[in-house]
Amino acid sequence: MTWMRGITCQLQQWKAARAQWKADMAEFKVAQKEARRKGERPENPGPPPTGFSLLPWLLMGMGSFSNLLQGKTSNPWIGGLGLFLFNSLYIYVVFRSFVKEKRQAVSTLVALIVMGLITCGLALGYGGSWLYFFPLLGLATGAVVRGPRLGQVGLALTTLAAAVSVYRAGWDAINVAYGTFLSTMVTAAILSLSEAVRELRAAREELARRAVEKERMRFSRDLHDLLGHTLSVIVVKSEAARRLAPRDMDAALDQIADIESVGRQALTEIREAVTGYREGSLATELDRARSALSAADIAPVVRQSGPPLTPQNEALLSWVVREAVTNVIRHSGATRCEITLDGVLDRVRLTIADDGPGDGGTAATGPADAIGIGGAGLKGLTERLATAGGSLRAGPSPRGGFKVTAELPVEAAELTPSGVAASGSTAPREP
Repeated sequence: MTWMRGITCQLQQWKAARAQWKADMAEFKVAQKEARRKGERPENPGPPPTGFSLLPWLLMGMGSFSNLLQGKTSNPWIGGLGLFLFNSLYIYVVFRSFVKEKRQAVSTLVALIVMGLITCGLALGYGGSWLYFFPLLGLATGAVVRGPRLGQVGLALTTLAAAVSVYRAGWDAINVAYGTFLSTMVTAAILSLSEAVRELRAAREELARRAVEKERMRFSRDLHDLLGHTLSVIVVKSEAARRLAPRDMDAALDQIADIESVGRQALTEIREAVTGYREGSLATELDRARSALSAADIAPVVRQSGPPLTPQNEALLSWVVREAVTNVIRHSGATRCEITLDGVLDRVRLTIADDGPGDGGTAATGPADAIGIGGAGLKGLTERLATAGGSLRAGPSPRGGFKVTAELPVEAAELTPSGVAASGSTAPREP
């Protein structure tokens, strides 16, 4: 029969919930013991509460059950049926109250209303110990109603309990109303606080996990950009030294000295990237770009104009120069590379364009926020600039070759002496 299968399924769910609760409690006890051994404060708040935590309160109905057994209740079959229905609905409601979706379901509210009707009927019909079903009804109500309507519902239920109690037992039974109000409010407060604590703990763990992922992503991007550029420069300068060695040993030694300098600088930058304190200098990066491009027989052209940049924008644009120049050297086959930095009142634009037949390391065209830009380096740069409110475009240039354009919003930068000095070097330059 359908109702028998429903009861069987419900019993199986309660059994599984009980087993899970025992497992969580065992884990909690182990964590508590380990924390005490280390002298630390345990962070595990224990297993979440379930309907089992509210079942012991059913003992408040033992007085009514005792009256039934002793034959002190008229119409015992009606009283026994009411007691059975109330206990069944109480168990049904409190177990559903610990799942938010089930707690807000219409079936739960209907069961709670039926509990209220049964409670009023038993209290009006028998009085005495049957009045203590009102505090039990308050427990179930507080477990289900945990929102802005709690105060109104709690006062209404308390008023109902007070009216029925005074009618059946006079003013001496007014403590039933007090117990009903207290059980409703305290149950709702404790369960809401427990739920809030667990949600905050889950949010803290999620924030910690995202912080770890963000730091891992930062480190991987930094390491890729640093090593990709540095190794490309070392390879290019090594090839230049090999070509120059047979006919000009001094020039070859200069290239080898540059290789040593680049390697030492790379070690320093990797250490700084690991500790998270690396701040790129755009002027230094442009000088390195000139050197690397010249060693690869690519004529560099650098133009700068506009106000001084903030340290954050300098660092971001340094990464763009590093990655774009590396792609020009490795993929473009170009003979000329133009690096242009333009600054206006609200935006700063950096453009790296070459005249080569290659793809610049990616075949993507269009804005970075509209399409995926190929290559781990350019994808990392897209994420960096997007975080700072900027954008990245990469694709073939209308004049031939490949072009990378990065834009960033200009932040207010104070014209300190260092800023003024930087602005003095912003005139267009060509080697």
